[in-house]
Order: sequence, then C-alpha cells, then structure tokens
Amino acid sequence: MARLPAPAVDLERPRTRRRGGALALTAAAVVLVLTACAPATPTPTPTQSGTSTAPTTGSSSSPSPTTGATTAPTAAAPALVPDGTAADNLPYFTAVTAAVWATDDRVTGRAYIDALVAAGFDKSAMQLTNDRSTVGNAAESIQFSVRWGDECLVGQVGPATGDPVTVVLPVVAEGTCLIGQTRPIDW
Repeated sequence: MARLPAPAVDLERPRTRRRGGALALTAAAVVLVLTACAPATPTPTPTQSGTSTAPTTGSSSSPSPTTGATTAPTAAAPALVPDGTAADNLPYFTAVTAAVWATDDRVTGRAYIDALVAAGFDKSAMQLTNDRSTVGNAAESIQFSVRWGDECLVGQVGPATGDPVTVVLPVVAEGTCLIGQTRPIDW
C-alpha cells in the first residue's frame, strides 16, 4: 500500500493567531488602564449658603447666619436680541423650542410658530414643514426656521429626532432656510 504524503502544516498560521490574540488582549488592557486613569466627573457637594460654621459666643455651637452674605449670581434668561446676529438669538430660539417640546403640542408645527411669534420673532420670516405625512400619519420630524439676515435659525423636533435640535445655518441658494416642501403659515 502506498503511503500518502503528510499534509503540509502552516507553521506561521498558529503563531499569527497567537499574535493577533495577544494584540487584542494588549489593546483591551490599554483601554482599560486609560479609562481607569480618566478623571471622574466631580459631583457637586451641597453647601449652606449664608451660614458660618464658626462657633459663636455663648453656649450654642450651631451654625449661625452671617451678615452681608451674597448669593451667587444666576445667569440671565435668554432674550431676543433684535439688533443681534442669528448666533446671538440662538439661545432664545432654543429656549422657546424647548418650552414647546415640554408640552403636549410637541409634535404640532403650529405650536412652534405661535410660540416663536409670541417670543417676538418675525412670522413673515418663518418656514415650517408639514407635521403630517401625505397619508395622514404624524411626521417623523418637523422643521421650522426663522430667517435672520443672511442666516437662519433652524429647529427640528419629532419622534425620529429625539431631543430638539436647533442650529444656525446659512440661507440656501433659493433665499430660503428650508429645502423642500413647506406648508403655508397662513393663520
């Protein structure tokens, strides 16, 4: 009986697999070490505002209020800046959008337009996409805009969007803010 030759064995292949496995293990270890060395996000600690923990004269050792204590200044709420740029007005546009998003009218385009008008934005400079699809279903997202000079404040909301998105974009070539079909703002 004739003997068949032994199959050729690729001695490099097992070594390559071992190198690949070792490389993957080393990479995972590096990621783990770097992640562990990253600074943790500091958590704020509550403090007592306007009190002193220094002992007072007398038998009481409880904190007592200090005189002339000041509170930390709070950031001013965003407001319309009529002579400002689109970027100057983005925080206010964002705040109005967020306020509507927090209501039951969050997926109704008219609610955003009405709120922006009430906030002082020019209705004639606005555009709005449909909030219903061509077959009558709620739109996956709604876009609305306010033209501000050569720029646009643009908002997008809806189930497909997640949290509201607001940005400043340049006016498109047609002189509008939104591309595609928009609905008339005729109310």
